[in-house]
Amino acid sequence: MTKRTLRGTRLKKIRTSGFRHRMAEKTGRKIVNARRSKGRTKLTV
Repeated sequence: MTKRTLRGTRLKKIRTSGFRHRMAEKTGRKIVNARRSKGRTKLTV
């Protein structure tokens, strides 16, 4: 039986692209603001 190629963990996803991590960096804040102005309901993961 073959292994799945994409196997992601939720914790890693949150740590790299979660709200708190985005707000910690200048570019991350820019991303969140862009998504806000676009009117997205889901800003981050």
